Amino acid sequence: MPSTDTAPAPRRPGTDLRALVQEAVDGPGTDLVGLLAAVCDAESVSGGEAALADAIEAALAAEPHLEVVRDGDCVVARTALGRARRVVVAGHIDTVPLSDPPNLPTRLVGEGDDAALWGRGTVDMKGGVAVMLALAAELGRPGSEPASDVTWVFYDNEEVEAEKNGLGRLARHRPDLLSGDFAILGEPSDAGIEGGCNGTMRVEVRTRGVAAHSARAWTGSNAIHAAAPVLARLAAYEPREVEVDGLVYREGLNAVGISGGVAGNVVPDRCTVTVNYRFAPALSLAGAEAHLREVFDGFEVEVTDAASGARPGLDDPLAREFADAVLALTGGAPKPKYGWTDVARFAELGVPAVNFGPGDPLLAHKDDEHVPVRQLALCRDALRAWLLGTGPAGEA
Repeated sequence: MPSTDTAPAPRRPGTDLRALVQEAVDGPGTDLVGLLAAVCDAESVSGGEAALADAIEAALAAEPHLEVVRDGDCVVARTALGRARRVVVAGHIDTVPLSDPPNLPTRLVGEGDDAALWGRGTVDMKGGVAVMLALAAELGRPGSEPASDVTWVFYDNEEVEAEKNGLGRLARHRPDLLSGDFAILGEPSDAGIEGGCNGTMRVEVRTRGVAAHSARAWTGSNAIHAAAPVLARLAAYEPREVEVDGLVYREGLNAVGISGGVAGNVVPDRCTVTVNYRFAPALSLAGAEAHLREVFDGFEVEVTDAASGARPGLDDPLAREFADAVLALTGGAPKPKYGWTDVARFAELGVPAVNFGPGDPLLAHKDDEHVPVRQLALCRDALRAWLLGTGPAGEA
């Protein structure tokens, strides 16, 4: 942890975001820090997003240029300017659980260009949410009309199993709210462009034994001991690197949980190793499952959760235009998104999408999660310029 220039972040008590959104719109880029601090300090671990969703809904409902729709703990705000095309900008408002000790409330560390906001959600992905909130309030006001109509989507339950995902719920019940020509996910990308995403699959690999008193273990068969070959295969596994449309995706296969046993004096008759496979978007769900069954041949394998990946999609004209505009300001080249994001869900809907947001994705879910303040303004300015049609790529 850094040891210098640490101070509480500029924030206000409660979850009334309206004044902070106004300050972020009318003030300099650093005013995004106060907004982000308030969004982060409104703790919203998956399943507990209601208070933050209420605050976002109230802040955006105060903007006359926006039509606001609430679906569960998902808030959708749309312009209706009659433009020829529509851009969807989406971000999830939930986070993984806090660390121990808790990494909230947020705190501001450093000064000037070296300042960073520390705390749960600053990277994944409330930095992107703060940028979205400020721009949603600004773009559509007189004098700041975007070149495209824009749909802003703030959704719940992204960090848990796919069936609970708020964007997935909208896709099933209100697909009209997600209709568009191009989508941008505000996921952390270090203020660059990350194309596509890996797929993800969780399986349970089970072993069976025979229960017995641990004082007479020879009368039973230990299911936990029988899981040793499963762990050995995982330890020896060499993840692949797969090139897809010019971007190289790194795969991963890891045990993320193990359970077995009923008491301290009983030889367990069952053991379950939970395994997470992150696979390149060239592989289908059926292909991913077949690979796992091959790796764990001889063991009982059950798929418990899965979501397809998404190819980069940067060959789409709008995606290419947006990437060129952003990278002209931020530098660098497009990179692959190693984690799963909802670009995959937009791909299933036939909407090309990319990841673009503040924060180093390598810090996502870590206890030392923090986002550079300069990246908040950089992402806000790049996205604003493109939506207004004033960016380096020309008219949006």
